[in-house]
Amino acid sequence: MKSFQTMRGYTLAATDGEIGKVHEFYLDDENWTVRYFVVNCGSWLMGREVLVAPQAFAEVDDQGSAVAVNLTRQQVRESPLAETDKPLSRQQEDEIHRHYGWDPHWMMAGGGMMPLPAFLPPPLEEDETVEKPEGDPHLRSSAELISGYRLHSQDGEIGRVKDFIIDDETWKVRYLVIHTGVWFIGKDVLLSPRWIEKISGEGSEIFVNLPRHLIRNAPAYDVAVPLSRAFEQRLHDHYGRKGYWDAVEGAGQS
Repeated sequence: MKSFQTMRGYTLAATDGEIGKVHEFYLDDENWTVRYFVVNCGSWLMGREVLVAPQAFAEVDDQGSAVAVNLTRQQVRESPLAETDKPLSRQQEDEIHRHYGWDPHWMMAGGGMMPLPAFLPPPLEEDETVEKPEGDPHLRSSAELISGYRLHSQDGEIGRVKDFIIDDETWKVRYLVIHTGVWFIGKDVLLSPRWIEKISGEGSEIFVNLPRHLIRNAPAYDVAVPLSRAFEQRLHDHYGRKGYWDAVEGAGQS
């Protein structure tokens, strides 16, 4: 597992050279899995940002701060444009997946959505009314969440989202790093997304059904110390919750 803030800036290396650096990522807040990494391509593509799905990753080298991907620079150069500062529509995602030949995440187990047809009809004329595709409401940017989302406990606000802990085998977000208190007063604690009850995009708020004192007194997290199973067990014991490693798939345990 690794902290996303640590992974930000990792170089992505295609089969024939570098393509850019990890900048942000998009996650699906239904299953808390990283759907795309946002990669800044730098000068070779005039600062363009592209989306790369974790299924393209071949090897992660933490010592070299690099990720090898099963892509070529030409594939990246010719990839469909994606405005990373705006919501992604399912049609845009479909175009990206078709271009790279990736398996559509919405067809995987638990996706709950059907893919677009193989043939997309031509756009309507300008004078015709057309409903513009909306972004996926469950697709959230790490930049959005870290920019100021506040955590609310049962009895009031307790802190803000600071970082994410990502499982680099499954690319699931295992924990949100929450800084309790204000500014430099307080500490960093971990909170499983499985314990989140609601996210409010309008209010930039995350709600959990846990008392404030329990979160405040949770084991302190130090990004400089590798996350161990012993620490995870201690964390779950503190909250009185079962670990994800013990949960029965689909049983809804939390």
